[in-house]
Amino acid sequence: MASIHAKLKQIDEWLRNRLRYCIWHDWKKLERKRKNLIRLGVPQAQTYARSRTRMGGWAVAQSPILGTTITLSRLRRKGYESMLDYYTKFKPGIQ
Repeated sequence: MASIHAKLKQIDEWLRNRLRYCIWHDWKKLERKRKNLIRLGVPQAQTYARSRTRMGGWAVAQSPILGTTITLSRLRRKGYESMLDYYTKFKPGIQ
């Protein structure tokens, strides 16, 4: 039980980063990235530099740029259910 719990937690972290990467990649243009960061609550003074970062998409997904804006609660509102929550809801009974 403990090993599956740890593994699902690890997969969930990777999957959330992948979702953030896909969102960042979907925004494509610099101006769209800036506007969407403003919509997510980043102060306007910081959005210019953050939208034009030279980091790759995967690095941005793991950085505070998206980690603090595209949070787990926002992903849940859009329909994401973590694998760990799903497993604990439907796990087979221990006999």
